Amino acid sequence: MRATEVFTPGKLPEVTYVDDHLKERSQILADALETGAAVISLSGPSKSGKTVFIEKNIGKDRLVQVTGAGITEANKLWDRVFDIVGTPTTRRTASASSFEGTIGGKVGGEAGILVSATGELSAEGKWTKSTEEQADVAVDYLQLLIRELAGTGLVVFIDDFHYIPRQVQVELSNQIKEAIRNGVIFVVASVPYHSDDAIRANPDLRGRTVKLDFDYWKADELAKIANRGFGALQASATSAYVVALASEAAGSPQLMQSLCLTTCFENDAREMQEPTKHLASDRDAINRVCTRTAATSDYSSTVAKMRDGPKTRGQDRKSYLTRDGAVIDVYPLILRAVALDPPELTQRYPNLQRRIQSICAAEQPSGSSVTGACSHIASIANESENRNIIEWESDNDVLDIRDPYLLFYLRWSD
Repeated sequence: MRATEVFTPGKLPEVTYVDDHLKERSQILADALETGAAVISLSGPSKSGKTVFIEKNIGKDRLVQVTGAGITEANKLWDRVFDIVGTPTTRRTASASSFEGTIGGKVGGEAGILVSATGELSAEGKWTKSTEEQADVAVDYLQLLIRELAGTGLVVFIDDFHYIPRQVQVELSNQIKEAIRNGVIFVVASVPYHSDDAIRANPDLRGRTVKLDFDYWKADELAKIANRGFGALQASATSAYVVALASEAAGSPQLMQSLCLTTCFENDAREMQEPTKHLASDRDAINRVCTRTAATSDYSSTVAKMRDGPKTRGQDRKSYLTRDGAVIDVYPLILRAVALDPPELTQRYPNLQRRIQSICAAEQPSGSSVTGACSHIASIANESENRNIIEWESDNDVLDIRDPYLLFYLRWSD
């Protein structure tokens, strides 16, 4: 057994699949699949294990998995579905036969009559068959979807439904409603703040939706991944080291898998050990593993834009002296504060101000300067990534990082 078979970031884990805290959701999913006539709505933050949960509980061989990313019209999504199941959606060719040559003969009747009771007929030439392309023939995608998938046991899994434009969501939701009524099974996954997109696009889906909510994993749940995997490889790590990795993973089982795999690489434990190998577990070991893992989550261009902030109009921003002797403005100061221990995806204003104060050697930015910069940081990051990876809730003064890999990169890229 190799480490890459035990720890599998981005893929369905077998040895290190942990679902003790997901048993209730698994049963709800099983009941929904058995009942049918409903769309299963999956809601959870990025990298929280939604896709792995579906693959494990339904089976990859039953899934027709497509993504909403890049979908600009409803038929494009169904094209992806039919491409996976191997169903052609257009008829593009037509055949025709023709004779090339001359026909002549001796006839016993009037001129112009080629075949008669007393005549003789001769022909020189050949028959040819040709094929020509025609324009696509219009297809009723909804009826084709029902005909091909209803009652088959296959499940259409639409991931990242929130990426689909609103007007296209409306059309898709209308089609999904009719398809589930005819026995097609759907799972639709979105992030929490877009969890009801499908229902809002078609209110008739209320009463036909089974909702499963996911959240980031707790530290003790993440620790089970490490303990189970290291045990399978006969490698031993201290409990403090495992706790440290779970803290750095910031609720993401995928990131925890990456940290554990990198730990194996750093300790040359690439396969099952004989005898048991003790893994390096000091602070330097954690630093090496985290720094190496950060290279797999490159947010360099986005973070650079966040650090620079919006363009100024003729006046330089106010700078602040930090305890390590740097002179920086409010934007890199906030990013430094977010990156401090302990790693936290959600920063409420009082806590963020305390972190900023711990960095500054003297004066620190005003409250309005901090909140204004937080709003700009969120806008810059979301525009750069073309998705919501940071949310600034101005009503409650809360900075919420939506992707654990971004927080991890802020902490370990430098």
